[in-house]
Amino acid sequence: MPIELHYIDTGGDATPLVVVHGLLGSADNWRSHLKQWQRRHRVIAVDLRNHGRSPHVDGMGYHAMAEDLLALLDRLGVARAHLLGHSMGGKVVISLARLAPTRVASLIVADIAPLAYGHDHDSVFAALRRVEAGRPSNRREADALLAEHVEESAVRLFLATNLERDDEGILRLRIGLDEIQDDYETIMGEPAGEGAFEGPTLVLRGARSRYVTDEMLPALREVLPRAEIETLEAGHWLHAEQPKAFQSAVNAFLERVEA
Repeated sequence: MPIELHYIDTGGDATPLVVVHGLLGSADNWRSHLKQWQRRHRVIAVDLRNHGRSPHVDGMGYHAMAEDLLALLDRLGVARAHLLGHSMGGKVVISLARLAPTRVASLIVADIAPLAYGHDHDSVFAALRRVEAGRPSNRREADALLAEHVEESAVRLFLATNLERDDEGILRLRIGLDEIQDDYETIMGEPAGEGAFEGPTLVLRGARSRYVTDEMLPALREVLPRAEIETLEAGHWLHAEQPKAFQSAVNAFLERVEA
């Protein structure tokens, strides 16, 4: 049963660009991009289940998350959309494109391949559990707790976007961490659906990221045969590290698709 996702909608009548965040992200992470893209497009950014302001429910399967997104499009009366997904969100939009290809005008996949990946979030989960137990009252305390397990300040800043203040003044996690960890194996797995999505596709990857290597491209093209591959001088969070180049690549691709 699909759940009602929280979303941000800039409004407009054109075919919308739907933006889907990655693991432990949210629609809020994309607000600066939305400001740029809304000059040309209607943009809808979503919070996936167990993320942001969307409900916490069991199960992080890609079929279920794609159904959540499809239900949102139905609710908003969107017949077709351009779909952009980063990391886990990329697998969600690939899943939707395979399950309901007629609803997808084009696909933009940011630094992920339609493959299963190994575990690499143990320190992140440990850091979030430390914050949960530490009950910080301000951002400085929260950062110090995160730093016990995560050295990179940029990653800590990203993780801190999942904190909100409760009625007691304590910073608490707004994500469904139990639900995410319980189904982590599924998140690391392949997207849902079978066969290939034959529509126009852009794959943006980071030159310093290991998520879309040259060795993965043959398997990627089996699922996304029309994929244009563009490499940005960035790591996995390429939209945050190279925002202007990322926006420019998306704009140019959409202009070609809509021409």
